[in-house]
Amino acid sequence: MTAPDNTSRTVGKPGDPTGGRSAGRGGGGPGGPLVARLDPADKAQLAEHPVSMRRIGALFRPYGGPLAVVTALIVATSLVGLATPFITKHLIDDAIPDQDVPLLLMLVGGLLAVTVISSVLGVVQTWLSTTIGQKVMHRLRTDVFSHLQRQSVDFFTRTRGGEVQSRLTQDIQGMQGVVTSTATSVASNITTAVGTAVAMVALSWQLSLLSLIVLPPAIWLTRKVATMRREVTAQRQRAMANLQGQVEESLSVSGAILGKILGTGPTASATFASTSNELMDLEVRSQLAGRWRMATMSIVFAAIPALIYLIAGLPATSNGMTIGTLVAFTGLQAGLFRPLMGVLNVGVEVISSMALFSRVFEYLDLVVEIDDPEQPVPVDRSRMRGEVRFDGVGYSYPGSDRAALAEIDLTVPAGTALALVGHTGSGKSTLGSLVARLADPTVGSVRIDGIDLRDFSLADLSSVVGVVSQETYLLHTTIRENLRYARVDATDAEIEAAARAAQVHDLIVGLPEGYDTVVGSRGYRFSGGEKQRIAIARTILRDPLVLVLDEATSALDNATERAVQEALDALAVGRTTITIAHRLSTIADADQIVVLDGGRVVERGTHHELLELGGEYADLAGKQELVRT
Repeated sequence: MTAPDNTSRTVGKPGDPTGGRSAGRGGGGPGGPLVARLDPADKAQLAEHPVSMRRIGALFRPYGGPLAVVTALIVATSLVGLATPFITKHLIDDAIPDQDVPLLLMLVGGLLAVTVISSVLGVVQTWLSTTIGQKVMHRLRTDVFSHLQRQSVDFFTRTRGGEVQSRLTQDIQGMQGVVTSTATSVASNITTAVGTAVAMVALSWQLSLLSLIVLPPAIWLTRKVATMRREVTAQRQRAMANLQGQVEESLSVSGAILGKILGTGPTASATFASTSNELMDLEVRSQLAGRWRMATMSIVFAAIPALIYLIAGLPATSNGMTIGTLVAFTGLQAGLFRPLMGVLNVGVEVISSMALFSRVFEYLDLVVEIDDPEQPVPVDRSRMRGEVRFDGVGYSYPGSDRAALAEIDLTVPAGTALALVGHTGSGKSTLGSLVARLADPTVGSVRIDGIDLRDFSLADLSSVVGVVSQETYLLHTTIRENLRYARVDATDAEIEAAARAAQVHDLIVGLPEGYDTVVGSRGYRFSGGEKQRIAIARTILRDPLVLVLDEATSALDNATERAVQEALDALAVGRTTITIAHRLSTIADADQIVVLDGGRVVERGTHHELLELGGEYADLAGKQELVRT
């Protein structure tokens, strides 16, 4: 799912600190980009995931009226702007030489009116186009976010987090630019270029012919210099992305801890210095290329009017041209270059913009593997008991030919405790994940009170099944909000009651800010056992009928494990509990223990029964020196 590395894309992507185009766009002043070059990655993206204009049009269909107004305003602004050279011509040729005051006042007023009208039309156009763009962006952003929320865990394990963030933020932000910049720029450039060309011919067809001769080499020279700067800028972006990646990896909480543990600080500093030195060199080259570009543009902008003045001044070619006509034509000629370059870049702009839509639509088109059924079974929590049954369950991870689980037939009566044990890779966590429907069985079914989990709505299932895992994730917010995340309507009293049940209330109130203490990035402010108890309190607020404990104490020391285990024991009272255990001491009292090996059930029974059997469980118990009679 990851896109190819492309640091000069139309918008930012993972590792691209610029977040947008820094080279290659049409339009802009002498120092800004006036040329676009087709990015091969954009063509590859469109080839892999084509986009129809009908689908793009559907996004803007609700705004047909405002879009028509925007188009009209663009055309009107361009045409109004063309009046200035003609007004200037009459000022120079008629009003000023003849001292015609009424005409002079009218023409000067016309110049001011053109400026005022163009400015007002521009403001209205910007307001409308930005509003439309923001509304479309909002809809896409929320649609993509909601769609990704429905993706299976497997999607997130095989997709880079930065890629998801890039498409959800930078790509969609770039699409907003398609509306407020690219689309309006294309319309404006075409209108201005055509209108200017017509006006130039109307003023002087001879000078217009000269322009046709001079413009092609000027355009070629400009594109050549701009291409050089684009290449340098692309290298600079890659170096900046590399520098940013080093900062993120080395100066994050996890990276800083790893660096201190491994003593890699000096090496990281040396690598950072090398990358920074490369970036320094590229910055100099980029600025120099920019100066060359500005110098080239200055020569172009000076050469064309100079040639026009030369032709107009020679007796053989002037053909009685007036000063006003010359000034007006020069003004039009100066204003033709930029929109003409914009028109030449239309194809690149369209492909670049389509590539943005393709990247976003690609995520919207992802198949939802774990989804709500068309007709969910109604759930009445008060009448559910919580019996869990595995009927002929088998599971294989996507893309794998090896079965992670095979022929699992188990029944966990309501209110009882099942423990799953086995060596690493035996399928314990996979089986537990099926109960929470983080994945669906490849064959067979998992049922709660006789209802296939695939027939529950996901919201109902999450209220029935709770999970406490080894890897506790806390949001970077307050303890109170972390707990309320489990149930948004929970009162402060209910939150505190859950914390007491999880044996973490005293710890929380002992903090200077109590429940309003910010937990820090991923909860690093707290120890593993403290985070686990906060997670248990969060699960208590959900009040599930079925509880899955996925090695919830395996990473804790003995003293902390006992404290957390007491909280888990309190949580398990009255619930159907499935415990995935590494330490057998935590599950000796389970109603039934199932030993998995290679994804299959090899033993089942109580603790005493399995010890007497002298098989796999007894071997595991012996290795852990578990003595319990």
